[in-house]
Amino acid sequence: MKKRKNIIKIAIDSPAASGAGTLSKAISKQYNLLALDTGKAYRLIALYKIKFPKKFNLNFLKKKINKLNIKDLNKKELLSDEVGMIASVIAKKKSIRNLVHNFQKNLAYNPPKKYSGSCLDGRDITYNILPDADFKFFITANLKTRALRRYKELKKLNKNITYKEVLKSIKIRDKNDFERKISPLKKTKDSLLINTTNLNKRACFLKIKKIIDRKLKINGNL
Repeated sequence: MKKRKNIIKIAIDSPAASGAGTLSKAISKQYNLLALDTGKAYRLIALYKIKFPKKFNLNFLKKKINKLNIKDLNKKELLSDEVGMIASVIAKKKSIRNLVHNFQKNLAYNPPKKYSGSCLDGRDITYNILPDADFKFFITANLKTRALRRYKELKKLNKNITYKEVLKSIKIRDKNDFERKISPLKKTKDSLLINTTNLNKRACFLKIKKIIDRKLKINGNL
């Protein structure tokens, strides 16, 4: 695979509802980067499983992934708790991970020319998808804070769900993400830990921006 040279590469790993997606978008806008929430690819596959149960197999997915567009990952349907639960189970399968892995890696190293680089967030980005990233972050928050964030997000979408249901869902997803045998969620030694429990979106963004600006300035890119 060919790789674009002299681009900024940012890798973010995080458990569910840590705020990484929001931060990734803000960072990408600031530095003109392609923002890719890699978990959305698994959510889209989960949605396929719900919508096309009879057609759902590896060949069907290969065709879908080959035609996958970034816009496909912005569907509101992907935010449902049901889709999230199925996605965390699907992500354990090696055959599916290989499909998504190639899609993610290609976008990470070859973002459209209008972008100065890429910013990916997910579960195995720092050591699997972008091991040579210029910046690596592990973003987290305590369980109750993450569950409350996701609950509020779902309520805005008029989802009929309780906080307890969301809390239970987040616990299960954490277990699936941290304990799966293939590409589990983990903090690498070279990833900077950012705990967002007591930080608002703006404070988180400014904290990360300061870190990125410092290194870019040292390297003469700012």
